[in-house]
Amino acid sequence: MEYKVGVIAGDGIGPEIVAEARKVLDRVGEKCGHIFSYTEILMGGCSIDACGEPLTQEAIAAAKAQDAVLMGSIGGDAKTSPWYKLPPEKRPEAGLLGIRKALNLFANLRPAYLYPELRAACPLRDEIIGDGFDMLIMRELTGGLYFGERKTETVDGKVKATDTLVYSEDEIRRIAIKGFDIARKRRKIVTSVDKANVLDSSRLWRKIVEEVAKDYPDVTLSHMLVDNCAMQLVKDPKQFDVILTENMFGDILSDEASMVTGSIGMLSSASLNETKFGLYEPSGGSAPDIAGKGIANPIATILSAAMMLRYSFDLDQEADAVESAVKQVLKDGFRTIDIFPQKGEDASGIKQVGTKEMGDAIAERI
Repeated sequence: MEYKVGVIAGDGIGPEIVAEARKVLDRVGEKCGHIFSYTEILMGGCSIDACGEPLTQEAIAAAKAQDAVLMGSIGGDAKTSPWYKLPPEKRPEAGLLGIRKALNLFANLRPAYLYPELRAACPLRDEIIGDGFDMLIMRELTGGLYFGERKTETVDGKVKATDTLVYSEDEIRRIAIKGFDIARKRRKIVTSVDKANVLDSSRLWRKIVEEVAKDYPDVTLSHMLVDNCAMQLVKDPKQFDVILTENMFGDILSDEASMVTGSIGMLSSASLNETKFGLYEPSGGSAPDIAGKGIANPIATILSAAMMLRYSFDLDQEADAVESAVKQVLKDGFRTIDIFPQKGEDASGIKQVGTKEMGDAIAERI
């Protein structure tokens, strides 16, 4: 079967890491009889250079014509790049916000998985880590406090700032459905995180999530207040499967979860709309300081491609094959510089490789 993949290589290390993800996808195609056809799409700083703006209408139209979009990284050095002398709405990151809105990408997925070979990088104690953890944070991406009405005004001679937190039942229902659907592809456990003891929006959130849960009798639902969830992530992370939460809570908790794994260079992500369409990207940045040196870690982008196989194309076995290949490469001792053992740690049997070599090693094991 043929799948149309939009490719936003982007800036910095983006082109390097996306090239390795494409290499792995092509290997999956060869092994499993699929064809992945690619359409290059400009966005971010490279689009500013070529078109004078970070996201053009032509780029949006091209993205909408694909089955999914694979992205590298956007942006550059804020101190030295001429892109950051432009108004905020003309800077590279504005392209990312624009494409999320244009494609209605309301559901953000951030897995946090601890690889046994990298457990030394985890800041938690061994007795907390146990056999490791494997969770996914499902964050609502287009509503809540970040998108509500806001204003700053002077009242009785004092400056007053107001941000409005608003959620409709339809916004909650669609993200809850996504969360339960994805839980069915995992361990069938959903932890819905809110602040229902204080916020009306959270009480509505809890009510709608419970309504959706009735359609998923095979999935176990529990509720957790956000402050408790923040504590539980460092106290007992292995209890979580899918964490379902609103925009601001998800923003904070997903960053906490990423640090618990100890290596952001290993973390994939996806943003989905109401169809099977999604935009898939690594959680890390464009790392302009190492761009072009061939040392960037492509694993997060490769794992993002695996998420694309699973969630946009329903190719679960192929996604499993990519994830298994990544695990095997780590077992075999291959490391890019960011995950190479630090001074004082055991480096026996470990081989430092570059971006291309890591991509080759993963592709060979599929």
